[in-house]
Amino acid sequence: MLVVVRHGRTADNAAGLLLGRADPDIDAVGEEQATALAAWIGPVDRVVSSPLLRARRTAEAFGLEVEVDERWIELDYGELDRRPPTEIAAEVWSHWRHDPDWAPPGGESMRSLDVRVAAAADELLPEAATATIVVVTHVSPIKSVLSWAVGGIPQVGFRTRVGQPSVTRIAVGRDGPVLHSFNESPPNG
Repeated sequence: MLVVVRHGRTADNAAGLLLGRADPDIDAVGEEQATALAAWIGPVDRVVSSPLLRARRTAEAFGLEVEVDERWIELDYGELDRRPPTEIAAEVWSHWRHDPDWAPPGGESMRSLDVRVAAAADELLPEAATATIVVVTHVSPIKSVLSWAVGGIPQVGFRTRVGQPSVTRIAVGRDGPVLHSFNESPPNG
């Protein structure tokens, strides 16, 4: 089983900012979330993390060696990083929703995100048939792995919400990934 986890809260998350490649640590609430999430999920066989500090610190709560995989890093928002979504022009949101090849200035396209996340998930899938692998990552890669699991539905991420913290579970079926759950929150999470 692939257990894809969104990292614990940061001060930027609490402030409602877009948070891409900026690298803040989790805050006190995020630490509590990470501990509760690891306890709720229970024993796992392997932990993989985005290289960003907020994901690595959340991953540490599982008590295993944390393997860093760059492909699970958050979408690069470029010049939009750490800005409130309300400051983003409507035409920018429209580009993002309707053109998977569009990227903000200095940022990354959704198609690029989907390619790297699919490669990372494809690599883990065979082992996930017999082991529980936790991947600690961010909103955009979680939406991307959701799309991968359900057959590559373009732009599905704009029709979903990923809570904090949350869990998405993907099992291995005869024909590939099978979505078991999306956006689960631990009790009191």
